[in-house]
Amino acid sequence: RLYQIPFGMPSCEDESEARTLYLVGDFSAPAEFFVTLGVFSFLYSMAALVLYLRFHSLYTENTKLPFTDFCVTVCFAFFWLVAAAAWGKGLSDVKAATRPSTLISAMGVCQGDEVVCNAGTTPAMGLANISVVR
Repeated sequence: RLYQIPFGMPSCEDESEARTLYLVGDFSAPAEFFVTLGVFSFLYSMAALVLYLRFHSLYTENTKLPFTDFCVTVCFAFFWLVAAAAWGKGLSDVKAATRPSTLISAMGVCQGDEVVCNAGTTPAMGLANISVVR
């Protein structure tokens, strides 16, 4: 939800106050899908672990239970692939929206002929990149 994040735009005029701009974009859906699927996968794996260890005889005697477990696991694997791809696309959109050159081009102050604007720092996205790989 980048539209909720404000950042101050400096003013070049002495009497005017600094304006507050907001980032553009809402990329929360892919992240929420990724996290929700991770939570459900964890809960299912804990339930399956209890079934395997505590109710082993029920699992071995019933022929439909292992097949159902296999089908649910395949579904989780497919949705995990989809969620990772969606989060990867969402992350690339977040990177594009927060790129310093994009932010500078959105500032009206930096559009003057003799004005030179540069970013103080570049955002670190290393941990975000790792979250897609996981």
